[in-house]
Amino acid sequence: MMTTSTPQAANPWPNRRVLVTGATGIVGSWLVKALLQRGAFVVSFVLDDDPQSELIRSGDLLRTAVIRGDLRDLLSIERAINLHEVDTVVHLGAQTIVGVAHRFPLTTFEANIRGTYHLLEVCRLHRDLVRRIVVASSDKAYGTQATLPYTEEMPLLGRHPYEVSKSCVDLLTQSYYHTYRLPLTIARFGNVYGGGDLNFSRIVPGTIRSFLRGERPIIRSDGTFRRDYIYVKDVADAYLLLADRAADEGVCGEAFNFSPQKPRTVLEIVEALSRQLNCGHLPPDIRNDARGEIRDQFLCARKARERLQWAPSYDLDAALAETIDWYRNYLGVSVP
Repeated sequence: MMTTSTPQAANPWPNRRVLVTGATGIVGSWLVKALLQRGAFVVSFVLDDDPQSELIRSGDLLRTAVIRGDLRDLLSIERAINLHEVDTVVHLGAQTIVGVAHRFPLTTFEANIRGTYHLLEVCRLHRDLVRRIVVASSDKAYGTQATLPYTEEMPLLGRHPYEVSKSCVDLLTQSYYHTYRLPLTIARFGNVYGGGDLNFSRIVPGTIRSFLRGERPIIRSDGTFRRDYIYVKDVADAYLLLADRAADEGVCGEAFNFSPQKPRTVLEIVEALSRQLNCGHLPPDIRNDARGEIRDQFLCARKARERLQWAPSYDLDAALAETIDWYRNYLGVSVP
């Protein structure tokens, strides 16, 4: 049931039992860390154990209840929510790589679409337990639009496999609100970066690794594609805020864009990393062979600023500095 916003305790999280799907991913790892720091009881829903995941490397996984299951299996989700009496759900679990979706879309559709309606259906069946739900959508759900930045009122027009999967995730979530009035909200982010991203095909971790190895970074596009780049700690804070407010009037049933509102080209990100790592002698290797990617994507975050009083805490240079430090440690590279 939707409620009006009321004054919250300074820290409501010790009284909450939170299921995080996709807990071993970059966002999941930092969100679990933030929840544990606030005293929440966390249930980590994990498909595959990845010993290199920040969640595992940090030891945070051992501080949570762990459900090893597949989002395509409804009963695994039901066990996680029912057994652990979950009252808060943050659904991050997905296949998130555009290239993987392009090569074999079936697994992406299965994980992202079936996984989402299974999770929402279990939340509906156990709505006596589940009081707040946040579902991860994406700027990719908007597809290609005639004007930018994306605003929440724009239609969802995904065309390529990954985009379509996120459009479907978003629409399914909206359906469960409008039909069943589940206490949910939707988060739409651009490109998330930070320590713990082990998908080195992405520009930030891939470029850092290349520079630390003394290699030229590879750019799949022509380098001029513009994107939002948002630091993972800002993303985790946004999820906490949404989860806390998910049942409030003006938030429940709504989608929110989160963005620093400073879109950058791929080349600008590479140049920023090059400056911090003193790698001007290693120009990027521009391949211009990207497939199934929208050229320009960036978001308007006015709604989140006005209704949630949200704003990012990190600027690009500070966030990249922390990110570089994480990869130096991870890759065992000393400071020159």
